[in-house]
Formats: sequence, structure tokens, C-alpha cells
Amino acid sequence: MIQPVFSGYGLGLRKPHYAEFLTHRVAVDFVEVISENFMVDGGRPRAILREVRERYPVALHGVSMSVGSADGVDGAYLRRLRALADEIEPLFISDHLSWTRIEGFSSHDLLPLPYTDEALDLVCANIGRAQDSLGRAMLIENPSSYLAFDGADRTEWQFLDALCARTGCGLLLDVNNVFVSASNHGFDPIAYLDGVPHDRVSQIHLAGHSQGEELLIDSHDQPVPVSVWDLYAHVLPRLGPVATMIERDDDIPPLADLLAELAIARRIGGAGERIAA
Repeated sequence: MIQPVFSGYGLGLRKPHYAEFLTHRVAVDFVEVISENFMVDGGRPRAILREVRERYPVALHGVSMSVGSADGVDGAYLRRLRALADEIEPLFISDHLSWTRIEGFSSHDLLPLPYTDEALDLVCANIGRAQDSLGRAMLIENPSSYLAFDGADRTEWQFLDALCARTGCGLLLDVNNVFVSASNHGFDPIAYLDGVPHDRVSQIHLAGHSQGEELLIDSHDQPVPVSVWDLYAHVLPRLGPVATMIERDDDIPPLADLLAELAIARRIGGAGERIAA
């Protein structure tokens, strides 16, 4: 499958900012939405997304495909996602390297995988089925993690490299997740960024995190910190065309504040003020 290519700067579209995106020309090249919030036929959410799509390219980002599930990927879920994608014609369809579901029960959380040969076979099979059902190449996002399994056959970045090679999928590189996991597990985030397959990275997420009792938490409730900007500046020259966006899911500030953060990404990328027509 052909890996999608798009270069630009965007924001996650969240409910407090719907009106501004629908009534003003916001200085973004694209928006990203949570797929599951719009995977229903009809209704106001779908109508809003159709309106937004008339103004901006849209990326679909999922949180419950569960590509690491031993039960396989749910067929009904894929059919609903395919219907949404056929209507919206998204830039990307992405989800996480994680599992959320077992025997019909959903944890509503992104649970970690052991980086073993057995897990790799399972995830590749699930992604293969998903891509065939969707008729599109997917992007898989590296997770934030708070525990590690004994007996891993490879590092997370090596797992992602093998996954891309076997399935043809691309990567959504979440730079904040790299920093959070590196801090929690004691590995070098630069080694991670240097080790991922750069030619497979189509999109980047930037976000903030918070300090838990013992570990960093990927909370998406803070501005992007200097530590994450530094990692972004390190990896960006190694990549080809890439779409960069800022995620904010809690304690959501005014849109102007997020656009000011996005301007930092533009400066790092040397993109000036290129806005989609």
C-alpha cells in the first residue's frame, strides 16, 4: 500500500474550539480528530466533521482499534471506520501500538505489549487485516508506557521498524511519548529517535506531560515542554515530508495559545507561515 505523504502543521480538533474552526479561517494546515467520536451514522458530530472537512484536511486518529489484541481486530469496528474514512477521505488513519480489548471487554486504556517475536506476529496480522479492510495504509503510534515486560526480544524502536517492514504501515511518531517512556524506563530518547525507520514517519505528535508520584504521565494537559521541543528539533532534519500537530486533551486553553505553540513548531521546521489554501 502507498504510504500517505503530507507536510504541514495542525492541531487536534476539540469541542471547545469547534465554533472557531467553523466560523473563522484558522491558521492550520490540517486538523486531527479522534475517530471513535465520529464513527456513528448521521447526528451532529458527523455533520460538524463534514463541515470542518470542507475547510481543512482531516486526519483520523483512533484509540481503540486494539492492534495488539489476541482476539484480533473487531470487524464491526473496521466497517464503521471504513465508512467514516470513505466519507471524509482523511490524510491519515492512525492508531496506537497497544491493546485495549479482550473477549469483548474494553479497558478504555492503551495497554502495553511485550516486544517479542510472538507479539510481532500477532500485531502484524492485525494491522494487515485492518489495512485490507480499510483499503489504506495505516500509521501506528508509539505509546507512552509505565511498565516493561521481561523477556523482550527487541527494543520498542526495533519492534516498530520490523512492524513497518512487514506490513507496509507508516509511523506516527509521538515525541512526547518517547520522552515520557525514556524517563520512566531509563533509556536514551536520542537512541530511540535515531533508531526508528525515518522513511516511515508520516506524522508527528507533540504534547505535554505531568509528573506522577513516581513516573511521568502522558496527560496532554500541559504546553509542550522544552525537553520535547529539543527532541523534535533533533529528529526533524532526519525525516522526509511530515505532518506535525499538537495534542491537547485536558485543561484545554484558548485556541490562540495552541496556535502560538504551533508557531514554535513552524519555526523549528523552518516553514514560515505556510497555510493550506
